[in-house]
Amino acid sequence: MTARHVEGAAAYVPETVDLGRLAGAVQGCRGCDLFQGTTQAVFGAGPAAATMMLVGEQPGDHEDRDGKPFVGPAGRVLDDALLAAEITREQVYLTNAVKHFKFTRAAGQKRRIHKTPSRTEVVACRPWLFAELGAVQPDVLVLLGATAAKALMGNDFRLSAHRGEVLRPPDPGVPDNDLQVVVSIHPSAVLRTPREGRDAAYDGLVADLRLAASLLV
Repeated sequence: MTARHVEGAAAYVPETVDLGRLAGAVQGCRGCDLFQGTTQAVFGAGPAAATMMLVGEQPGDHEDRDGKPFVGPAGRVLDDALLAAEITREQVYLTNAVKHFKFTRAAGQKRRIHKTPSRTEVVACRPWLFAELGAVQPDVLVLLGATAAKALMGNDFRLSAHRGEVLRPPDPGVPDNDLQVVVSIHPSAVLRTPREGRDAAYDGLVADLRLAASLLV
């Protein structure tokens, strides 16, 4: 393991709250090996003064190619859920816990298949997420999926045990420990749910987003 991997992303994050500078700097990040074989790092997107930040796991194949978060099938589910929860895009900053696409390929196949980031990779990339939190300073943070939840709430955090609750981030590295946190499933989980349970999974996502929206009133 090289020194850069011990340091993670911290050595590459500039001391700034300018999202444009951060988005430019992330392209040079070598804090872990996930940059290898990807098209680009995918930074967050949305207004710098957003009152709500949504954090997913990592960019997928579509996001890696386009350079924007939540533009693939899961992103379309999220767009619908936000609309159903009466949350406007102007309120929301979208990002991921990990900025590079981790994938694998089946033998003889070209298609890139999502692979869950390791805890080491999540922790290595966390300085970028902390930088985004410091720059945007949202009032409400929505963590979508187990990887995002554990990135800020700790590795022992169980998402299913805390849905429907309003939480506070325990990590002392989080820029704002008064931040209100809501956890939910990742939109991709709706797509993976068998058809007979898909409506219930989607409705649960919408309910969690409505809880988050209620905190902004």
